[in-house]
Amino acid sequence: MQNRLGGGLIAIAAIAAGAVFSPSMSPSAAQTRAFTVPRTADGKPDLNGIWQAQNTADWDLQAHAAQAGRPDLGAIGAVPPGLSVVEGNEIPYRPAALARKKENFEKRMTADPEIKCYLPGVPRATYQPFPFQIIQTPAAILISYEFASASRVIRMAQLKPAPVDSWMGQSSGRWDGDTLVVDVTGFNGEAWFDRSGNFASDSLHVIERYTLITPDAVLYEATIEDPKVFTRPWKISMPLYRHLEKNAQLLEFKCVEFAEELLYGHLRRKPVK
Repeated sequence: MQNRLGGGLIAIAAIAAGAVFSPSMSPSAAQTRAFTVPRTADGKPDLNGIWQAQNTADWDLQAHAAQAGRPDLGAIGAVPPGLSVVEGNEIPYRPAALARKKENFEKRMTADPEIKCYLPGVPRATYQPFPFQIIQTPAAILISYEFASASRVIRMAQLKPAPVDSWMGQSSGRWDGDTLVVDVTGFNGEAWFDRSGNFASDSLHVIERYTLITPDAVLYEATIEDPKVFTRPWKISMPLYRHLEKNAQLLEFKCVEFAEELLYGHLRRKPVK
């Protein structure tokens, strides 16, 4: 009985393998089917909707094992394991910057700007574990993020350098065929890329690419350049998924109220004895 069952399982596995790895089927055909790109009235791919990443990049862009987080929260505060979203799983830090990254990691429980409810920056806002909404027009694209009510406007034009630096930078967009390309500069250098301490300076330059790969999934790519911190440009990529709930909407997450103790607790007046 065991031999017959084992043989049957082997036969099933062989059939399945033949179905998946048939020489007549290319890898791209096996993974992706042709689809009609939804378009807006001006003929551009329609990115309107509420989107969210489904990965652990906000904990660590690189591959990482599960690990303890805050001891007082037990399993709730633990870090989930995750695969890398970094091309080659390598972030090319300069030696001094790598030392700072390690220091950031050691102090992450209080130093991460996300803990203090500061704006998340780009590209981090895209892969935080919160949804964001894209509202698209021919002249500009608004992206509204649930975390800390962050937002940015992508002007569909070539812009002059930003007059002041900011957390979310200045975004200018253009279409490369059916791909939205966004050039982001003008950062203040305060944001981190994730909770593991990866960071950049005020010289950060990000090129984002948004490409529909199904009607409800976008391939998001970001090329990151910062000569003060990295020895060369590097790239991250991940799918983003559309929320399909009938009542999908961004909800209010004013996280600053939960960060007040961390930010201002030391200023509390102590009772007079």
